[in-house]
Amino acid sequence: MGSDPDAVIADILAQMDRERPDSARLRLTESFGGTLPRLAGVVGWPLDHSLSPALHNGWLRRYHISGRYLKLPLSPENFKAGIKLLQHLGFRGVNVTIPHKEDAFQIATRLTEIARRCGSANTLVFGDDGEIFGDSTDGTGFCENLRAHGVALHGRALILGAGGAARAICAALMEKGSDVSIANRSVTRAKALSAQLHGLRHVSWDDWPSHLGAVDLLVNTTSLGMQGAADYDWESALSKARDDLSVADIVYVPLETSLLRQARRRGLRTVDGLGMLIEQARVGFRTWFGKDPQADDATRRALLGALG
Repeated sequence: MGSDPDAVIADILAQMDRERPDSARLRLTESFGGTLPRLAGVVGWPLDHSLSPALHNGWLRRYHISGRYLKLPLSPENFKAGIKLLQHLGFRGVNVTIPHKEDAFQIATRLTEIARRCGSANTLVFGDDGEIFGDSTDGTGFCENLRAHGVALHGRALILGAGGAARAICAALMEKGSDVSIANRSVTRAKALSAQLHGLRHVSWDDWPSHLGAVDLLVNTTSLGMQGAADYDWESALSKARDDLSVADIVYVPLETSLLRQARRRGLRTVDGLGMLIEQARVGFRTWFGKDPQADDATRRALLGALG
């Protein structure tokens, strides 16, 4: 085995305008001892918070598959060129996280209907002919996680945020029959998403807590409460909630965000982001590595171990 592949691929992506693609592929191959395994990874900026490598590499070990899932740090200005380079390096595809999901939608040459509807993609599959197939599994994964926690999918939901994950979650909940509203700090982005998803309403960011008495589900899709990010006065906001409100947060670092902690203190049902991470990852893993992995207690325990 040569150098650490994670360090090698990070260096390749950092200086991709100064190294020929063939040379980069040789260097990556040497880091694996001379033979490339099946490769996939997660693209984002930054990636310190991502548990996706622990999840996918754990499945690879569990099912005895010769593969590797790598962290692929790509800045927004390098996203398009970086995706093309990863194709040349032999990757089968990537997961896409903040802030690239809408750019992933734009770069895809073929899209699923759900990705087309929500205008974002979190899963890219690279074809041998250079085609890039884009899918959005966030919404499906989110709904599966809610169902596993006994949360009804056909009530009234308020979504905080209007990014790629919010788009996917809104589209998926609306398909399940939910009455969905969004609140976002950028009114322009909120209105754009409302225009894209027919039937989606938006409420003022400054006023969204006043709507909690009329909704069944509150979902945070923003970075508020994420480790190292800004937070919010959730205690005051939740004082306006119904006693039977369910509260979900797609952030999973920390696992219990301040939103979920305040909701739990009020006796509300809470759903953390770990289950969504697991459920949304299964589609990509099945496509890239040829195995449908289990979203079971062993998988969750392994990720909790990775979280420390």
